[in-house]
Amino acid sequence: MEATKSTGKYWLWFFVWLCILVTLLVVYREFFWLALPGTVTYFAKALDLI
Repeated sequence: MEATKSTGKYWLWFFVWLCILVTLLVVYREFFWLALPGTVTYFAKALDLI
């Protein structure tokens, strides 16, 4: 039987990174891609893909 693990902290980190991504997209458009790795990584972890 597989144990379920909590993904709440990963969702929290995803939304933090998403806010950073949107802020960079609005303020510094040329640097928004710097927040993409954190956003995608924590989204995948929150969905329990990795």
